[in-house]
Amino acid sequence: MRAFKGPGDVKILSVSPLEEDHAALRAIAGQFAWELFQADGLPAALGFLTQQDVSVVICEHDLAPGMWTDLLERIIDLPHPPSLVVTSRLADEQLWAEALNRGAWDVLAKPFDRTEVLRVVSAAWQHWHGRIHLPIALKVMKVAS
Repeated sequence: MRAFKGPGDVKILSVSPLEEDHAALRAIAGQFAWELFQADGLPAALGFLTQQDVSVVICEHDLAPGMWTDLLERIIDLPHPPSLVVTSRLADEQLWAEALNRGAWDVLAKPFDRTEVLRVVSAAWQHWHGRIHLPIALKVMKVAS
């Protein structure tokens, strides 16, 4: 597990057995000052996520052993579950429909397109941030009134 550090509030975990996935995401993350961590498979990702909050997980479809669905099932129980984005070279409407129906945030096709990664990660982060911080803000407002 290695970290690509940046000063931003966006913390991303890249989960893939493919170094080229991590390298492509590092190049994009560096342009936006996102903090990018990486894991090469399911066990490393789960170990990391029990120790560190991240807002977005970008997960390769096939983790061999395991799949993105295995990770999704496990992150639901985290105190602040991240938004999960599935990646695949074979991203199609069927994968997109399955991912959304199961609770993933979105699907990214590979090779990664910088503009598409920015759009998807930004929306996934906003969704995560709203889920985490809106209930806290409402509690503070209720106590203050």
